[in-house]
Amino acid sequence: MPIIEVMPETLASQVAAGEVIERPASVIKELVENAIDAGARKIEVEIQRGGIAMLRVRDDGCGMSQEDTAKSLERHATSKLRTSDDLNGIATLGFRGEALPSIASVSRFTIRSRESDSAEGTEIRVDGGKIGELRASGCAVGTSIEVRDLFYNVPARKKFLKAESTEAAHIEHQIRLHALCTPGIGWLLRKDGRVALDLPATSDRRVRIEAMSGGESGKALIEVPRHEYRGMVIEGAILPVAFARRGRKHQFVFLNGRPVEDYTISRAIREAFKGGLQEGLQPAAWLWILMDPALVDVNVHPAKREVRFAEPAQVRIAILDAIEQALRPKDVEAPGILVEQNRPLQLGQDEDSQEVILEGEKAPVPSLPTVNTIAWRHEEQKELKVTPEQTSKIPAFRIVGTLSKRYALLEGEEGLVLIEPQAARERIFYERLICEQGEIESQGLLVPVLLELDVRDIDLLMRFREHFDQAGFTLESFGGQTVTISAAPSFLNRKDIKRALIDLVDLVIDREGSSRVKRLAYEGFASKVSYVLARQDGWSESSLSALLDDLFKCDLPYCDPAGRPTLVQISFQELDRKFGKS
Repeated sequence: MPIIEVMPETLASQVAAGEVIERPASVIKELVENAIDAGARKIEVEIQRGGIAMLRVRDDGCGMSQEDTAKSLERHATSKLRTSDDLNGIATLGFRGEALPSIASVSRFTIRSRESDSAEGTEIRVDGGKIGELRASGCAVGTSIEVRDLFYNVPARKKFLKAESTEAAHIEHQIRLHALCTPGIGWLLRKDGRVALDLPATSDRRVRIEAMSGGESGKALIEVPRHEYRGMVIEGAILPVAFARRGRKHQFVFLNGRPVEDYTISRAIREAFKGGLQEGLQPAAWLWILMDPALVDVNVHPAKREVRFAEPAQVRIAILDAIEQALRPKDVEAPGILVEQNRPLQLGQDEDSQEVILEGEKAPVPSLPTVNTIAWRHEEQKELKVTPEQTSKIPAFRIVGTLSKRYALLEGEEGLVLIEPQAARERIFYERLICEQGEIESQGLLVPVLLELDVRDIDLLMRFREHFDQAGFTLESFGGQTVTISAAPSFLNRKDIKRALIDLVDLVIDREGSSRVKRLAYEGFASKVSYVLARQDGWSESSLSALLDDLFKCDLPYCDPAGRPTLVQISFQELDRKFGKS
């Protein structure tokens, strides 16, 4: 009896869906790319419960005939490829002919489509891959696809989906990507009945960027003018260092009209700023790249997110040249209200802590604060309570020296110990915050602070507003992409409030919508303070002794708040083995 059997068509489609359809956002990506390829001028997206219950994409593109609508549900049916040579010059977003049958195999699927010269359209319903009968439909010109109960027949896939709010955020990210890529198309996104994004068509990319990134960012945009290099054309926009954020979520790269993710490009963007960025931060950038399709392979990833360049080194050089030229002509100075965002976060109050800097005014760039200013109102600071047990656990170390000005070398009773002073400082300050007040004390502001953010950040702030309140920030929507901050942690200077909140938003996004905002706030404040201290006074043997004393008074001295080690020990036994003495 034969063991190998050909899979039924429905099962084969479900397997294919596993490669292409990871979550509701994957469905949205495939459907909006089809709409763009169809020449749509307006694309409307509607989702319910994060797209898990329902999602719908409607466009006013060319539509399909009755025959083509039926064929579109067959695997590997495509209008974009005829021969293998066509793979070398793909100019469309979709081309494999897998998306629609894959989506239809794991959902309750309905497609309606009509060409402009047809009196009526076509409707086909598919239930878990079982295609129903073809019917006439009185739909508008274009195509509308509705997907309900995604993964209802594949429970093993459905259980790996995240919270509805997280899935909705991924969908919005896909819409943002494609809206930036196609400013000439109008976009409308509805989430659970309310309009979340409404972007009219425009011929100016900058207008689209400003509409999606917030007013302050829009005013500070630096144009990357058209730059040609070895057949490549690069243009776009960047933001000054003051707007650098954690992660690469504010870097948007479009290659031949396709949103892509590529390490070579991201590294080149950061490298172009010539080391002017704080460690862990990435510059914001929007780049459009045109190049010969034969020199890039877009068929290396099932979801077409990643690409492979024939000459990655030349792509890197082109991006470096384009951004460096944009930064070179003059010293770019952001408006006063923005310059403050690149300063290190300060703690405590100073004489001008209530000063209000008006939009457009020039703000002086202050010098780094003193240690006493930073160190958590040092003169009022409560000492950590040290028990005899804590005192006894402080190891005896002999300071040997330093390594690359980044690590301290010590000799302990059991071997060599390497200390990372910045991580140690983060742990110390983190526990001082908890010891000082457990809860983050909030102070009302006489004049609320207005903060403009992009739509994704605003949505996150509103969804986790109660958790941000626990972190000391009282927030209210001011309409559009603006929030008001009416209260903030009491130890923050007014001029640091915006930067502190932005950093906290980035931390929450990095943890995929973590609701543990108060803990993340502690981590963020501790990291900021240790960074400032490290830049200001470095560390010496005498300060290292005090640092070790404070570190081993902590409850968890061996790791920083994010779980990274503060010290690493190499035992004498391990050293002996390395030198063949065991």
